[in-house]
Amino acid sequence: MDFPTIKTNFWDAILAIPIILVLTQFIKVFFKVPKWLVPSIALILGLGISIFISHKHNFLAGIFMGWFYGYAAIGTYASLKTNLITYRNKSSRK
Repeated sequence: MDFPTIKTNFWDAILAIPIILVLTQFIKVFFKVPKWLVPSIALILGLGISIFISHKHNFLAGIFMGWFYGYAAIGTYASLKTNLITYRNKSSRK
């Protein structure tokens, strides 16, 4: 089996991850989904963007890069949230 050749654009990753972050926050606020479901929604959005927009001519490449887009958005959100909580706790101790 040959692995697919994946040609991704730098702008795909730069645009896809913030779009996924914003869309998951809108979905979380407007549809009141449980917190445990939000990472799955981010992964589905990442797969959707990659399969249908970024890599629409290569399904395997779309799935492969979609996982990266979704999980990059999940990690970015978790990192930002952890840093914000740490900063708030640190400034409240002073």
